[in-house]
Amino acid sequence: MTASPDGLRVLDLGRLSYAQAYRVQVEHVEAVLAARTAGAPVVGHLLLVEHDPVITVSRRPGAGSHLLATPEILARLGVSVEETDRGGDITYHGPGQLVAYPILDLNYLNLGLHAYMRLLESVVIDACDRWEVRGRRDPTATGVWVERGGQAAKIAAMGVRVRKWVSMHGLSLNVNPNMHHFDLIVPCGLAGRAVTSLEAECRAAGRAAPSMADAKLAIIGSMTHAVGQARDQAIESRAAVTDTLPRTDSGSTQSRWP
Repeated sequence: MTASPDGLRVLDLGRLSYAQAYRVQVEHVEAVLAARTAGAPVVGHLLLVEHDPVITVSRRPGAGSHLLATPEILARLGVSVEETDRGGDITYHGPGQLVAYPILDLNYLNLGLHAYMRLLESVVIDACDRWEVRGRRDPTATGVWVERGGQAAKIAAMGVRVRKWVSMHGLSLNVNPNMHHFDLIVPCGLAGRAVTSLEAECRAAGRAAPSMADAKLAIIGSMTHAVGQARDQAIESRAAVTDTLPRTDSGSTQSRWP
């Protein structure tokens, strides 16, 4: 594990099953909550992983109906199916896709859920920009999209869960996965919407595609910057509130933080 100057600790898990990575997430959520309880809140951790081929289905009503493949086809392709407690619908994870799980104390960072989702989108947009892949938001569908042949294609999907204002789950950026595996589902439950990857976009433009190592460095850099900005703004906000609070007889400031 490495720590950035902004306090975000980064852990590269390599390749893990979805269940294994979930257990690691829970351990880090507990650590962040324990730090808050101890009166020493931390920014949190960024877990990076490539999953074994898996389709994850949320508990949203109807999400399971977006699984198009039969059990026989899934078994032949070596793709498992897992229920998940994140938000969103159905998605695919597999080798060549970078999954980032930010385990962040959103309370410490003063981030609401909407602001946090926009932060995740900005992280991916900034990372993709390094290869001149112009990502954008879609106000009707969470994630990051690129224009391809006049049609928007999703390059990164997102789904999170928040427990006592500590985040888990996160984003998946398609670097160079097996794109045929997305045909096994209706990605994110959005019928008729295309999916793309950094490799596909770079090759279409005649540019070299990034490696997974390059993509990891880009996401780490963008996430560190975005979280650092949020942390600094939260500190300034708390300082401003503290300045307006009444002082006790001893001259100390009454503060509600943490």
